[in-house]
Amino acid sequence: MTEPTGSKPGNLRADRRTVQPLIRLPDGTVKQVNPVTGTKVWTLPGRAARPLTVSRPDPAPLDPTMHDRYCAFCPGRLLETTPEIARLVRDAGGWHEIRGLTAEQLGDTVAQFRLFPNLFEILTYDYWHLAHGFEPTPESQAHRTAYLSTPGGRAHLMALARVRMRARETPGADAEPLDERDLERESVGLFAGNHQVVVARRHFVDGALDDWQNAGSGTLTPEEHWQYTRFTIQAVHDLYRGNPHARYVSAFQNWLRPAGASFDHLHKQLVAIDEPGVDLERETDRVRAEPDLFARWGWQFADEEGLVVARTRTAVAFAGVGHQYPSLVVHTTNTECRPWELSDEEVRDFSDLVHACHAAIGVDVPTNEEWHHGPPLLDLPIPLRAVVKLRVSTPAGFEGGTKIYVNTIDPWAVHDRTVTRLRDLAGRGLVSARITVG
Repeated sequence: MTEPTGSKPGNLRADRRTVQPLIRLPDGTVKQVNPVTGTKVWTLPGRAARPLTVSRPDPAPLDPTMHDRYCAFCPGRLLETTPEIARLVRDAGGWHEIRGLTAEQLGDTVAQFRLFPNLFEILTYDYWHLAHGFEPTPESQAHRTAYLSTPGGRAHLMALARVRMRARETPGADAEPLDERDLERESVGLFAGNHQVVVARRHFVDGALDDWQNAGSGTLTPEEHWQYTRFTIQAVHDLYRGNPHARYVSAFQNWLRPAGASFDHLHKQLVAIDEPGVDLERETDRVRAEPDLFARWGWQFADEEGLVVARTRTAVAFAGVGHQYPSLVVHTTNTECRPWELSDEEVRDFSDLVHACHAAIGVDVPTNEEWHHGPPLLDLPIPLRAVVKLRVSTPAGFEGGTKIYVNTIDPWAVHDRTVTRLRDLAGRGLVSARITVG
């Protein structure tokens, strides 16, 4: 493989003339260079047969007395999370969104998906307020006022304020009663947070008998996953609309503790940040130089290399090239719209493929699902895309010293495993009939 000579970082046209994104060497070693980010990855021969699941203790029977109370995200422990911004419920009339509930109303409906601020944000309300002058939206202020007006809501907010104060070792956390100034200060961030969580109802699949039967993205029905995706896209949009200082909203899903999850309970996180991030900066420079970047080096390149695993009318899923971990990538083919501007059909096409990827990977494999998109102020052809990374290896000193990552399986092996599994799932009706496999 020829290394680039005389090319400038960020100049994809110069780099791609001298670097092949994907090449197999005579001994079987596969070298990859991500066509967008430039990340280098090597896959060594003989590693593709390794099992993907992590070692786990033998399954243990579920305790019936713990039903719906396995972790703080479970529906039996609603008061351990911050007040809900919104929830999705399903009844005979279909799917409905409910907003602005008080603490006393939380048990009136069954939330299939809940949206609430993260109790321990990456960037706090104080950060946004002091650095940028950010103020809560009128909606969040009204919700806070209504929530504090009820005994249950007031008790809930006091308990959460104490948790946050103890975590920061703030004096007064154990005062009885809690000082009104402390409650006032802490409760603002409990409603106006710019780091939010979307949580699914189930911890284990319905009817589960042991603790190996986690409910993940792939165990949802395609319909449920579509609603999960739509709900998340709307929340991303709302963060942009509610915070004019947000340059980017990072959306991601950590599945299982080895992938960074605090709880083995299905959820996504949405984090508003005040700078675009390194990857988006690189993408911006490259898309300006090559407007068809994501088509040419996304699904078109995957097609040429035999890496496409499934398609819908408006989206493509393929084995990724040049990712830190073995990956499946889903692109919408519409590069002109922000995620919230996509049609319902386009969102469903994207969702069906992401769901199928998770179903093919299996619930026992730790994964990171990372979303990428063009933010509102960036008028460039950047599509909504998700990268599902299989956390089946641990970067160590070699990767840290060289920034060359060693993967256990190459993109062709990822493709073959996924297509085989998808054909089986499609035959059993466990993935959307809208997708074409292979």
